[in-house]
Amino acid sequence: MGDRIKHNAPVLVIGLGRFGAATAGQLDRLGREVLAIDTDANLVQKWADRVTHTVQADARSIETLRQIGAEDFSIAVVAVGSSIEASVLITANLVDLKVPQIWAKAISKSHGKILERIGANHVIYPEAEAGERAAHLVSGRMLDFIEFDDDFALVKMYPPKPIRGLPLGQSGVRSKHNITVVGVKPPGRPFTYATPETVVTDHDLIIVSGSSADIERFAALES
Repeated sequence: MGDRIKHNAPVLVIGLGRFGAATAGQLDRLGREVLAIDTDANLVQKWADRVTHTVQADARSIETLRQIGAEDFSIAVVAVGSSIEASVLITANLVDLKVPQIWAKAISKSHGKILERIGANHVIYPEAEAGERAAHLVSGRMLDFIEFDDDFALVKMYPPKPIRGLPLGQSGVRSKHNITVVGVKPPGRPFTYATPETVVTDHDLIIVSGSSADIERFAALES
């Protein structure tokens, strides 16, 4: 096995559209060193004071990537999405330069499959993921929704009526609904881990975990 990548390793971000700029900006706020590149001089200028380094360059050229030191990065994010051809070519260049961790944005499943086949370690579908999350939230029963690859989800929501006013151990939330209440937030107080003795009130927020389908059924209980 190779050396593990350091948690604070610098990150190369290619493409400063909405997704790339958001990624670069958040990495900078987390204290990570970022080199962000784009072919658009206006975008490069816009982000020059917001991340560690910005460069106007065309990452479709492997020689250009070599000149900016892409080989020295252990993590790269290919945030180019408008052109599938450019996305694939840039990803292939990073693979050829042996960048260990390559995260690439895809705009479709077929695009993502190509990125995976040429060597992207992680493929991200930001539009699809945002749409799926919104679908769970529009009902108004859930306040936040995070789903993982194995259909496991974490959700912030108001507690359905059947579990209010009883210790969680007595409400049968696991045996009846197949979900786990992970945390509880009373008004004006921080979240705390839930225990079997925790009593959920009408005004609390809860964080629950379980399969997406089970959580949807749980959220649909009389509130």
